[in-house]
Amino acid sequence: MKIEPADIDPVLLEVIVCPRCHARLQPKPAPGELAHLACTNDKCGLRFPVRDGVPILLIDEATRAD
Repeated sequence: MKIEPADIDPVLLEVIVCPRCHARLQPKPAPGELAHLACTNDKCGLRFPVRDGVPILLIDEATRAD
């Protein structure tokens, strides 16, 4: 599933933050990648999956952006 910025409610993007560092999250679509929200803090670098349009904001479910 590809995610576009327009697919996520802008109000939701204003409210949710990274559960580890509390930085903002933003959609990072890329060809061939699964949908995810990326932490904007470069030192943290976690990516959270989006399943069926729902962000999964669990640190155990996150991957690192390397």
